[in-house]
Amino acid sequence: MSLLWEFFALAFSALLPLINPLGSAFVFLGLAGIVPAQVYKSLARRIAINTILFLAIVEIVGSTILSFFGVSLPIVQVSGGLVIAAIAWTLLNSDDTKSSTRELDDKVDTLSAERDGGLGDKTFYPFTFPVTAGPGTIVTMLTLSAHVPRGSIAGSVLAHLGIFLASVVLCGFVYFAYAYAPKIARAIPPSTAHGILRVIAFILLCIGVQIAWNGFVGLYVLLPTHL
Repeated sequence: MSLLWEFFALAFSALLPLINPLGSAFVFLGLAGIVPAQVYKSLARRIAINTILFLAIVEIVGSTILSFFGVSLPIVQVSGGLVIAAIAWTLLNSDDTKSSTRELDDKVDTLSAERDGGLGDKTFYPFTFPVTAGPGTIVTMLTLSAHVPRGSIAGSVLAHLGIFLASVVLCGFVYFAYAYAPKIARAIPPSTAHGILRVIAFILLCIGVQIAWNGFVGLYVLLPTHL
């Protein structure tokens, strides 16, 4: 059971700043516009379910895709760790909250231009992908899936279950953040949300470096077999 909670903690801490329920809620609010409260809740429920299914498919099929293309685990660890660290570094060194707000407004304006009035048709694109789960989330899920131990079936199942549970919990946060996005927008100052994001970004940076380091160690161990 320790393996389950280990991968739960790893997946939760790695995916949290990428999914970023609070930040994504502001984008969602800008896309949805002013609608009745029950519409926010209905959309939030469908988006949360879509995100769970989306992440589960990436987790399950990810290792098969890597095997098909002949990509080894250490390479995935190095590449994924560097990508995660780069994303975290960008978040950690982002401009002040005013600049972040301007970028968020630009993103909302761009995506809002594609809206045709049918919010129900937008629950997967752009609400689920890329607003809630973007390319960085896919890379992280592939990296976590490749990082699952292959020694025993029980250990592999527990590790995958831990990743899946982390996805479910995060999607629960997504539901509440989206369902109550108008209230959250009025209650949380942008500076506070930005400060929390900085702390989470530093943790994500450490995780990315650790994953990349494990990959480098794996490549070093395999190096003599290729000489």
